[in-house]
Amino acid sequence: MSTDAKRLTKGLPKVSILEKIKPHAELIAAGLSGVFIAAGWITDKMGDHVTSIIFYLLAFVIGGFAKAKEGIEATYENKQLNVEMLMIFAAIGSAIIGYWTEGAVLIFIFAVSGALETYTMNKSHKEISSLMKLQPEEALLINNGIERRVPVSELKIGDQILVKPGERIPSDGVIKMGHTNIDEAAITGESMPVSKGIDKEVFAGTVNLTGAITLQTTKTSNETLFHKIIELVQSAQSEKSPSQLFIERFEGTYVKTVLVVVLLMMFLPYFLLDWTWNESFYRAMILLVVASPCALVASIMPATLSAISNGAKRGILVKGGVHLENLSHLEAIAFDKTGTLTKGKPEVTEIIIHENFSESELLWKAASIENQSNHPLAQSIVKYVKAKFDTDLIQPENLEDVSGWGVKAEINGEQWKIGKADFVGKEAALTFADGKAAELASQGNTLVFVQVNGCLAAMIALKDVVRQETKAALDHLKKLGIYTVMLTGDSEKTAKAIAKESHVDQFFAECLPEEKVEQLKKLKEKYKTIAMVGDGINDAPALAIANVGIAMGEGSDVALETADVVLMKNDLPRIAEAIRLSQRMNSIIKQNVIFSITVIMILISSNFFQLLDLPFGVIGHEGSTILVILNSLRLLKN
Repeated sequence: MSTDAKRLTKGLPKVSILEKIKPHAELIAAGLSGVFIAAGWITDKMGDHVTSIIFYLLAFVIGGFAKAKEGIEATYENKQLNVEMLMIFAAIGSAIIGYWTEGAVLIFIFAVSGALETYTMNKSHKEISSLMKLQPEEALLINNGIERRVPVSELKIGDQILVKPGERIPSDGVIKMGHTNIDEAAITGESMPVSKGIDKEVFAGTVNLTGAITLQTTKTSNETLFHKIIELVQSAQSEKSPSQLFIERFEGTYVKTVLVVVLLMMFLPYFLLDWTWNESFYRAMILLVVASPCALVASIMPATLSAISNGAKRGILVKGGVHLENLSHLEAIAFDKTGTLTKGKPEVTEIIIHENFSESELLWKAASIENQSNHPLAQSIVKYVKAKFDTDLIQPENLEDVSGWGVKAEINGEQWKIGKADFVGKEAALTFADGKAAELASQGNTLVFVQVNGCLAAMIALKDVVRQETKAALDHLKKLGIYTVMLTGDSEKTAKAIAKESHVDQFFAECLPEEKVEQLKKLKEKYKTIAMVGDGINDAPALAIANVGIAMGEGSDVALETADVVLMKNDLPRIAEAIRLSQRMNSIIKQNVIFSITVIMILISSNFFQLLDLPFGVIGHEGSTILVILNSLRLLKN
């Protein structure tokens, strides 16, 4: 081994052979069981019955150990029999009446279906495993100009770390130096890299693609968004849907019923139908095999886990099977406006400047004044001017913030006022630019007026712009038969303009958080299942009252905590994707249930009319279980 290779492998834990084969133990056991069955059959044909029975016993023990252990432990824990115990009884019963081969084949196929189910579970957890591997174990800490590699678990909030091109970001933080493109697919499911510079937030597990960046950590390793996503999906996969809970309750009753019917089958045909004792017992054993609800029990959980994992891969995090199941039943969806249907940040839509003023000079000075304010409208004007003119701003003199109205300032002896119409003179504002103010306001714009030395110089219209994808997303939901509603705290005029532009069916304006809850209650009276889509912060009460709460949080902590479904990007079309995924899952579950019940009924009928032998009963029963699991695996594909 080379020196570099030794250095790379030094300190890594050695993986034993047992640890390597552990994930495949059930499949290996099933394979060995098959080998011993073949050996038993060959030796039986050679006339060595004792040796063949030994081989069959080995096939029983090796192939059936895992399921027998699982069945016995579950029976002891839940105080009721289960499917695994039925299979054990059927195999033992087959051996008692001399059908060693059939009993061993039953164990073998049962072991194969068990291994396949485990494979399905592992496959459905693959997205979590792959996510966990994306979390770097070390970070390059910068302390007093000195670089030092430290475990990520030792990072504290406020630490400065260097991330080089090609490396994964080890912790949530804010960029303090540098500019780069970041691949956030692991967090958001978005394949296109995102350009980020100083003061932009970055997340652990994402990939720094182009430039070296220095960032300041904002969370500890166990509080990062990445860590919370893993916990969220793990929790979702352990939560059972109503259908799964029903099947599990049904299983216990069904198993007891089957055992009673099997006992009756052993004796009643012998006394009432003149069957031989061997035939009655043989048919009872076949009934024990074919009536077992293995396929029915496997109809739901693998499908649910596969669907949840598929969603996680695409940035759709569902907090449990119950919520995923409900998505396909939605009849109405209520949307918060700000940050959901709209971008959540006002943008300059139009500027009208009096002919006596220079556009560039007026906007430069106005932006210099607004730069002193933290108001969202002021910051939007500053952003617009900087992007348009790419110039440095100046420091105004004698600046005064008039709360609720605007700002006053002095620049080079000029007296400036920027704010509402009443602040600069309502009559002059309404007649400015031939009354254009009323038209812009009717379109949902907020108007900011600029006055210089008592003369109205400009009018700036700003609007929380509807997202580009909003119309198409809502039109798609309507095609699915879902009624759409917008709930907002904005004025009636603004709400009407946004509702028209975004294509919602109905809107309610000037809603406080408690009023949103009341509107949702009314919607629930009219529509059976409803969803609420919001940012997960001020919409928390509404998210809680809805059947399904959907957060458009771009990964915000509050969104992760409050909603039932989290879309990792503020991407409305993902709602339709989630609904389609739910519909696919429910469709596949329905297929599985109908198929498994049909197979059980056909096999039971065939057995009663003495048309079915044990080997075919074993193949029909276990084969249906395998087919059901394979059908569920289809949900792992997009």
